[in-house]
Amino acid sequence: MKPVVSAMQAWSCTVLSVFAILILSVLALLYRSGHEQLMGSINDPADGKAVSRTVFTAVFVYIGFFVFCGLQGMLHVRENRRGAISL
Repeated sequence: MKPVVSAMQAWSCTVLSVFAILILSVLALLYRSGHEQLMGSINDPADGKAVSRTVFTAVFVYIGFFVFCGLQGMLHVRENRRGAISL
C-alpha cells in the first residue's frame, strides 16, 4: 500500500491532532461540568452539556485524523526501511 500524503504532512497532522484532542477534551469536560469561567456570563451558552457533546464530536473527528495520518506516517517508515527510492 502506498502513502497518500508526504511524510512531513503525515507527521505534522499527527502531532497537531494529538494537541487538538487534548485541548478540545479539556474544554468539553469543563463545559460538561459547568465551569464558572465558561458558563458564568449572560453571553455564554445556557446548556453546557449540548456544547460539550458538540466539542466531543470534534474530538472524534480529530481522532480519525490522528489514526489516518499516523498510519500514513507508518507507511512512510515501512517504505523507507525497504530501501525504496523516494523522488
